[in-house]
Amino acid sequence: MKIIFMGTPDYAVPSLQKLVASHHEIVAVVTQPDRLRNRNKLSFSPVKEEALKHNLKVLQYEKISKEGVEDLKSLNADVIVTVAYGQILSNEILNLTPYGVINSHASLLPKYRGSSPIQWAVINGEKTTGITIMKTALSVDSGDMILQKKVDILPNETSGELFDRLSLISGDVLLEGLDLVESNKATFTPQDHTKATHYPMLKKEDGRLDFNKNCEELKHFVLGMSPWPSAFTFINDVQFKIHEIENIILENEVLENYSNGEIVFADAKNGLVVKVNDGFIRLNVIQPQNSKKMSSFDYLRGHKIEKQVIK
Repeated sequence: MKIIFMGTPDYAVPSLQKLVASHHEIVAVVTQPDRLRNRNKLSFSPVKEEALKHNLKVLQYEKISKEGVEDLKSLNADVIVTVAYGQILSNEILNLTPYGVINSHASLLPKYRGSSPIQWAVINGEKTTGITIMKTALSVDSGDMILQKKVDILPNETSGELFDRLSLISGDVLLEGLDLVESNKATFTPQDHTKATHYPMLKKEDGRLDFNKNCEELKHFVLGMSPWPSAFTFINDVQFKIHEIENIILENEVLENYSNGEIVFADAKNGLVVKVNDGFIRLNVIQPQNSKKMSSFDYLRGHKIEKQVIK
């Protein structure tokens, strides 16, 4: 099939690579516009960088539904494929090609619709997630499903690690789905919209730890926020990113004697130990503002933290 591929971040690159290596023909790659990033240098999206390696035609629009329709029509593609593109497509674009728009989404729909399904699945302590290949509809992530692949979330797996695994799996499942579409063997199964869950895009401020939560909730929260936006808290008005925590048992300490968020220990022997809703956690790997990540034991060998309630 002649394919228009739409994608932007690292996650979409393996899917593009799989399509390039397949029997399909990519007639154009559509990605988000170049942006000024580090030190105001113009930066290409990872998908654009990959497309240029293969000498593929690259198209970029601030608002594709207003600017790109005629360009896309002129390509005479059979299907549009989207993988984390990052823009809402108009009804005109959805119906522009004979096979419409086929999307690869990183969850087992209808659960985890929205822009951050991988992170939210880890944050919520899910044991499994997966890939859904679907035909895109106007409402976000609501289209009929073609194929699903279930994937276990590993113990202590961060969202970044799961992101990398799913991105590789996504390419294979996408090709399988496209083969079904091309051979007219695809079954388009409507989603059960009553079971849909929606989760928003994460922001930096969403990473702030809430010590009123339980130990397991906080463990999954830290894993889900890694590597971005990172879980964090403030101690003495200094921001500390928290990269790893563990639930610990303190046999000689009475839980009710401490407030949630209160520092129980802060020394090189015990590390940085904090009371939470249902027990005690140790902040094992921390990163003080403008510094590198380190164990709390190492940090406390050279720095003093007074006992206090942190929020």
